Order: sequence, then structure tokens, then C-alpha cells
Amino acid sequence: MFTGLIEAVGRVAAIERRGASARLVVESVFPGEEIALGDSIAVNGICLTVVAREGGTVAFDVSPETLERTGFRQLRSGSRVNLERALRLCDRLGGHIVTGHVDCVALVAERRELSGNIALSFRIPRDYGRYVIEKGSVAIDGISLTVNSVTVDSFTVNVIPHTAGQTTLQGLRPGDEANIETDIIGKYVERLLGARGTGEGVSLDLLAKSGFL
Repeated sequence: MFTGLIEAVGRVAAIERRGASARLVVESVFPGEEIALGDSIAVNGICLTVVAREGGTVAFDVSPETLERTGFRQLRSGSRVNLERALRLCDRLGGHIVTGHVDCVALVAERRELSGNIALSFRIPRDYGRYVIEKGSVAIDGISLTVNSVTVDSFTVNVIPHTAGQTTLQGLRPGDEANIETDIIGKYVERLLGARGTGEGVSLDLLAKSGFL
């Protein structure tokens, strides 16, 4: 479990294809004694397990599912990646609940700079657009952000200067891809209500009948 507050930006040292899988090696700024084999680290919002550690690098095995569902295919040696270690129970939850399980890849549709801030608009597959709500939370390449506005297949976020300077968001341009994880709460609510078999979708009446209102 993660918060979406990036701890550091690392650099890809190597990517080794192994059939349908891959081995990813990342230069890490975390103290070696604080990283153990089996630890979970979110790399651009994707929860990966540390399988090797040597010097200032950590290695992860990347599954075929992860390669297919995320933007890892665009990573190259030297690419910058957002890093966050798993949440400890004693930590503050400064962002929102992020699982590190990416839902889809979105495309940057527009970038505008406003008084030092960066407004980024993303095109998202419609199947996932319904989980993004205005003033809700979304994780973009592992970064917890507030949604400013939404349509059926797009949303816009504002990136403050601090966040831009501490993450890879400052480098995003129209046409670039980004890993998207929508808010887990909305997905669970939809699943639970859908399991009732009403076929009527989510409505105020259904929420009231189910005890949510």
C-alpha cells in the first residue's frame, strides 16, 4: 500500500527482456540498509518486489501482465522514474490510498502552464473514466493528485511547482503515456452494488436501499 507521495526520482539502469517478462534495474537513492529483498516499491505507480540489490541499484522482475497493462514498454535505460516505498502503519496518509495496481494507460492530451503551475489533461479509456470524479483523487505515474475536471473520457489535474520539481510530471508532453490508478473505493462500491444483481446501476435510490445514505 502506498500514499502517492513520491519519495525520490530514480533512473533506469537497465531493462532486460526475458521472453514475455523483464528484469528492471533502477538506480536508487534510498539507503541500502533500508531496502531488503521482498520489499515493495512503487515504480511509476506500479507495485514491484525487490528481487536483488547491489551497490546503489535495486532490481525487480516485471510480469507479462504488468508489461501489457502499463507504460513500462516506453521505459529505456536512463529514463527517470518516480519511486515510493510501501506505507508503514505509523506514517501519515498525506495523499490517498494507492495500491500500486495500475488500471490503464492514459495519453497526455494538453499541457498548459499557469502562473508556475502545470495543467495537464489526459485521455483515458471510457471503461475507466467513470471511476474518475471531479475533486476526487487519481494516481498518475504513482503521484497522488486531485482531479480538477472530468468528461466521459478525459480529466484534468493541476500540478503545483513543488510536485513538478520532485517528480517526472514536469517532463510530460502531449502524446506521452502515463500509468493511471483510479480511486479504489469507487471500484469496490461498484463491485459490491453490482453483485446484488439489480441491473439498475448506481443511483441515489439504490445507495439509500443499500444503507449508504
